[in-house]
Amino acid sequence: MRKSFTLEYWRDEDWFVGRLQEVPGVFSQGETLEELEENIRDAYGLVLAEQVPPLAPQETQHKEIEVDV
Repeated sequence: MRKSFTLEYWRDEDWFVGRLQEVPGVFSQGETLEELEENIRDAYGLVLAEQVPPLAPQETQHKEIEVDV
């Protein structure tokens, strides 16, 4: 299965640095944009591998709430 994410990236001196906007905590870097893309995919894979099964019941509910910003 494939899923699309938004790669936000910038230059930091000689490096491309980036993160996946939809997945907090997935950051990486590379000397080229292509290397950054490969590394960010690896970082995402590591995050998935570290996830533990949810403790919540399978039938969870969702509710939108407002917060002050």
